[in-house]
Amino acid sequence: MKNHPVLRRTCLALLASTALFGPLAAQAQQLQKITYLLPAPGTLPAFGPWMLAQAKGYYAAEGLEVEFVTGRGGVDVAKQVGAGNAVIGGAIGDTPIIARAQGIPIKAVAVLGSGSLTQLVSHKDERIESPRELKGKTVTVISYTDTTYYALLGMLSKVGLTKNDVNIQAAGPAGVWQQFASKKAVAMAAVPDWTVSALETGAKVDILPADVYFKSMAQAILASDETIQKNPQLIQKLVRATLRGMKDIMADPKAATAVYVKQVPMYKGKEASILQAFEMYNKYVYAGQKVPGQMDEARLGELQKFYVSNGVVQKEAPLKDLYTNQFVNAK
Repeated sequence: MKNHPVLRRTCLALLASTALFGPLAAQAQQLQKITYLLPAPGTLPAFGPWMLAQAKGYYAAEGLEVEFVTGRGGVDVAKQVGAGNAVIGGAIGDTPIIARAQGIPIKAVAVLGSGSLTQLVSHKDERIESPRELKGKTVTVISYTDTTYYALLGMLSKVGLTKNDVNIQAAGPAGVWQQFASKKAVAMAAVPDWTVSALETGAKVDILPADVYFKSMAQAILASDETIQKNPQLIQKLVRATLRGMKDIMADPKAATAVYVKQVPMYKGKEASILQAFEMYNKYVYAGQKVPGQMDEARLGELQKFYVSNGVVQKEAPLKDLYTNQFVNAK
């Protein structure tokens, strides 16, 4: 039996397969499982950098197996991360201002771009060239607690208007662009995803970046003070992998679109829309950082003053409590 040719071939095949797949299996077993909390569904184009990092194995290359879970907005993500229910989360660069005021011990550890996530999008035939021209008109926002709403208030404040001068409608994640597209509103405080949705209905639009008037921020990565202190290597890995995804979109949005649609197959056949969204993120949000991911402290300080003066938070926190650049500046 010991020289039986079939048995011998089978043993050799098993040995070969163990030699080939053994290291891979061992590597898979060694991946550290991480829950990454996002403020909205990860299938939105806004989370392109994260999905690309997943699809291209950037997290796996750092020894991580990342599971994305959807929270209920950026402040909820901050609360969960601060409570230790997730080691990492996504929000907006502004979010730590609100979170710290509520006693939530988190910081922004990276900001994905120097632009604002929010743009004021208006119908071209309305000829809205400044927020000043919104007086007495209807503008949609996703909600009255979202940072896009605060960005709109900030834009209005720079031209001497308040929320009482404009009919601001909280329309929800679909209604925010649907009501605008159907001309029930002259403008919307939008992120590129919603702008593309409106364009697909045939809307003709003008886009005014929020940061022309008000320096609100791009998306951010949040971590708790405890994790930053006790496990900085883990935060470093997550930041590094996610920023690689953003850099891929910036370098070649068309190639990034192809990878993204494979990762998020619900967009198969909608590649043109995804490419358009990525190009908007490149133009309005991602570009302009000297160091990818770096927080602008002066900008954060001005934002915090606005949040305090508008009663969103009661008092200013020390800026160093709101962010750290240690992970984006690391070589």
